[in-house]
Amino acid sequence: MRIAVFNQKGGVGKTTTALNLAAASARHGKRCLLVDLDPQSHLSSIHTIEGVEARASIFSLYQHNRPLVELVIEWPTLGWLIPAHAELIKVDSLFGKGPNIINRLKAGLNELATATHDKGQSDITLIDCCPFLGVLSLNALFAADGVLIPVSSDHLSLRGAQQINRTLTALEPVLKRRVPRRYLLTRYDRRRRMSQDILTQMQTLFGADVCTTVISENVAIAESPAVGRDVFAHAASSRGAQDYAALLDELVMSGFIAASD
Repeated sequence: MRIAVFNQKGGVGKTTTALNLAAASARHGKRCLLVDLDPQSHLSSIHTIEGVEARASIFSLYQHNRPLVELVIEWPTLGWLIPAHAELIKVDSLFGKGPNIINRLKAGLNELATATHDKGQSDITLIDCCPFLGVLSLNALFAADGVLIPVSSDHLSLRGAQQINRTLTALEPVLKRRVPRRYLLTRYDRRRRMSQDILTQMQTLFGADVCTTVISENVAIAESPAVGRDVFAHAASSRGAQDYAALLDELVMSGFIAASD
């Protein structure tokens, strides 16, 4: 099961959601592979490693078609990580948008899944996307079984989600399927009317694809990346941890994430 975490706007909680959904899954015994597909490398920076070279990052998949099994590193308690590098920003200009490059990640993950060794063999793969539509995000969409779209409690974030909805609809003839999607409201503050307004607009626009679970504005969620931890490791009893645990339960119950994976 492969889930792309994507919104065409930054600062909506993509990396936070990928990290903490992986942590929630790991707590239920699921093996997780996190793929950092963002040149900003925020997810990779939360890992304990430092100074990953471009040739040891997922950029090498595009530059040299290097097998992902050679790039996978262990993430204790979560599973594995394929790290990013700032050189990813060059992928669009260097390699174009032909079918071979657009399907590079899908092919790499398929090859990794059929490898004879156990390294990187995951129950769920979470792809942390960059916040714009280009070669990298298209790679994620072509590789994914579903798309999770975090929407922070502001109108620009909602606009980005609408753009993704149009993009996914336009891709359906190429993919020959409708990509399942879920819209997740993040940074929800019950004291602010705007938070409820954004949720109401999401439900009007996207209907049953909107998650019932919302991710509340929470200090533990904001603090945990700074100390290199997911929210469960940082503050297991926090509202943030409870929200991400509830999100996983909802996604499994709805079939968006297969319970048997």
